[in-house]
Amino acid sequence: MQSLKTLLEHAEGERDAAQAALREAEALARRHADQASELQSYRAQFQARWTAQFRQPTVPALLQCHHGFSQRLDQAIAQQDAQCRQQGQRVARAREQLRRCEQRVAAVRKLIERRLAAQQRLAQRRDQKQTDEAAQRAAWARAISADIT
Repeated sequence: MQSLKTLLEHAEGERDAAQAALREAEALARRHADQASELQSYRAQFQARWTAQFRQPTVPALLQCHHGFSQRLDQAIAQQDAQCRQQGQRVARAREQLRRCEQRVAAVRKLIERRLAAQQRLAQRRDQKQTDEAAQRAAWARAISADIT
């Protein structure tokens, strides 16, 4: 039984580590999502500012600068979206790992419960056997004392 308790402690430790890894992965995913949202917001603001600027006559060099920066911003957004997807996959893997660890903890607990139940049944059978034997001895003793008298 002690080895099962040790196994349970180990499984619970793994589960706790998996929970911590999931929390960390979720926090990182939130940070990536927040950063992606900030980039999207910045792009919208940038486009709004430049749309107003382009209503007035503009120098071609300024248009090229705007176009180049807009492309780099789109690349940054695409890269951030890719990081968000990758982190989402890490979160999914961490959740799956946590699920497996929780199943292992539950399985070990169930095994311990079954072993305890088996030990209790064995103890009850032993007690019943002792009670039956004591009753049988008492009956024999009464029978012998009745024959003597």
